[in-house]
Amino acid sequence: MTTTPTTTTPTTASAAGTWTLGDLTVNRIGFGAMRLPQRGEALVETAVPRDRGEAIAVLRKAVDLGVNHIDTAAFYFSPLRSANELINSAFGGSYPDDLVIATKVGPCRDTSGAWATHARTPAALRGQVEENLRQLGRDHLDVVNLRVVGSDSIAERFGALAELRDAGLIRHLGVSNITPEQLTEAQAIAPVVCVQNMYGIGVRPEYEDFVRLCGEQGIAFVPFYAIAAAGRQGGVTTPESPEVLAVAEAHGASPAQIRIAWTLHQGPHLLAIPGTGDPDHLAANVAAGALRLTDEDLALLDRPHRTPADDDDAS
Repeated sequence: MTTTPTTTTPTTASAAGTWTLGDLTVNRIGFGAMRLPQRGEALVETAVPRDRGEAIAVLRKAVDLGVNHIDTAAFYFSPLRSANELINSAFGGSYPDDLVIATKVGPCRDTSGAWATHARTPAALRGQVEENLRQLGRDHLDVVNLRVVGSDSIAERFGALAELRDAGLIRHLGVSNITPEQLTEAQAIAPVVCVQNMYGIGVRPEYEDFVRLCGEQGIAFVPFYAIAAAGRQGGVTTPESPEVLAVAEAHGASPAQIRIAWTLHQGPHLLAIPGTGDPDHLAANVAAGALRLTDEDLALLDRPHRTPADDDDAS
């Protein structure tokens, strides 16, 4: 008797459900482009460029798997690769109608790739917005996050972006690496659709009230470094907690998948943006959106969450 081999249909990003950024509906599993231009360490001048064709293939596979939310920035690049240019090459001229691209402004690199002074004036911020438009080949940006360092007033900077929103260059605004007070300040100027802050198992447990507040106000909370935890942008490997390993074993999943699932279980307004240049890791990250953690799992994972990792701010 001849048997027909069975094929497994890959899990798509829709398994995690959706959230609305303003008037834009996105699947809660997205894709972070920070690591796309290089291998190994991210956001450093010595990063090794990733093969261009490989990076473009990963972007296209992400969309094939239902990802319709890509997080990027003009300062995501290696000496030879730019995340925005890779996105443009993958989709430019034929961007999917439902694809939402979120970028951020504030941090700056010079032409050599070295970090430069943060943009703090309206003119500098407009220049960064226009550079993102040019690199992505778009006539407007779906979401622009103001990336902040420090706790000083953001009124002038956010106000400058609000003016660009009114002019039609930006559709929606978000804020990144901010305090609750800075969020309130921004909201007094223009609507905020998302907050991007560091958060994950063992990372910033003191943000729980802030995370909850965002949900109550209909604002998406988009954690960065949710998988890397203490390793963050440097790609440092740290020992995984026994609790995460135990839950991973119980679900036949990887620790990274459990960390993504935990993020999504913190509220329907949390969006995950794991990034990778590996197609298998990409499929695994997307599949994490289908994991359903039990109350017992969440109680167990609460233990390492209450033991914060060293999480100094990044640039």
